Amino acid sequence: MKVLIEDKDLINLYTKGKAPKLKLPNDVVDKFFAAIQKIEAAVDIHDLWKSPSLRFKKMKGYANRYSLRLTSKYRLETEIKWLDKSQITGEFLIRAISVHYGD
Repeated sequence: MKVLIEDKDLINLYTKGKAPKLKLPNDVVDKFFAAIQKIEAAVDIHDLWKSPSLRFKKMKGYANRYSLRLTSKYRLETEIKWLDKSQITGEFLIRAISVHYGD
């Protein structure tokens, strides 16, 4: 699936491997790259649901926002622009890396 990033700090992180303003631990940065690769490699949404380590979930309070687990403390927040009515394939817009306070 296609991945888009609009936030300039996340673009720097993705293209240069660092973003001084984000101040993320190295393991979170590594997991960020791994999550992006998993999204890009996914044929459809089911491929992400099949990976229990991602804990891919719809976020409460948002119409179209989802989170993927990076570590026990950090989540990758994304929105999906669905390309079909059955919501099987879509474009992922990476919104933020956020701190998560519990599972």
